[in-house]
Amino acid sequence: MIEAAMIWNEPNNKSHWDPEVDPGWGLFADMAKVAGQAIRAEHSTLPRVLGGISPIDPDFIRNMAGKGVLDQMDAVAVHGFPLDWNLWQIGEWPAKLREIQAVTDLPVWVSEVGVSSFGAEEVQAWGLDRTAELLKGRAPRIHWYSLCDLPRAWGATTRHREAEGSSYYRHFYMGLLREDGTPKPSFDAFAAHTPELGLCQWFHFEDHRLDDAVAWMRQLGVRYLRTGLSWADSFRPDALAWFDRQMQALEEFDVTVTFCFTPEHRGIAPHHTSAPLMKEEFAEFCAAMVRRYAKG
Repeated sequence: MIEAAMIWNEPNNKSHWDPEVDPGWGLFADMAKVAGQAIRAEHSTLPRVLGGISPIDPDFIRNMAGKGVLDQMDAVAVHGFPLDWNLWQIGEWPAKLREIQAVTDLPVWVSEVGVSSFGAEEVQAWGLDRTAELLKGRAPRIHWYSLCDLPRAWGATTRHREAEGSSYYRHFYMGLLREDGTPKPSFDAFAAHTPELGLCQWFHFEDHRLDDAVAWMRQLGVRYLRTGLSWADSFRPDALAWFDRQMQALEEFDVTVTFCFTPEHRGIAPHHTSAPLMKEEFAEFCAAMVRRYAKG
């Protein structure tokens, strides 16, 4: 069942929110507040989480607090990948959490943390154990990213793709399972840390991996999961049929559902990172999904 609703994904990252359309995040703040209010109107107790930030930036949280966004949230979240993309070392994780805890009284979740096997699968396994050591007991939710490697044929959601060099290709090696479905050494390492660690696994529209992923999560002892329902996908033919199938398959887990991605025809700019033309439309999507999938 849905245990929390997350509003957007990495809003302070230009791969997920367009800074040219909204340089001060004022449009994002207005959208997030309306969405938070709509979710609360549908469900009186469902936790609302500000989309995990990347980079970890206390100034962004201060900005959101100043614009009234945190008044409509019950938690904030951070993402960190110090062995792949961030300019800080893995041992700094506790300090990074303290930076955000110092500027808000809301609980701070780690809604994405991971290590790629781009260089070596053994590095990923070591990084997983070290991450668990540093984060367990310090955050209410720790979502390891991810269960499955991203298929190379699909492409990663970044603005500049292959021009980013090795940073781009690391996206394809974040899973505990290889693209062919076989486990990496990190698979067994992760199993030693459940149920304290959960997973973040994005499922694409009509994703063929869904049922296998559920079976693997059962084997791993996973209790909680973060995934997404895309506003952009909601305009595809048979979108609700896919959403129903996805959420039914995941019903046994405590699911944090992330609402994000602007339909091209509903954005100020024709891109999934754009602020919407009408913030109320995104809020209506969030409310409809909560009404459909959140119990109580």
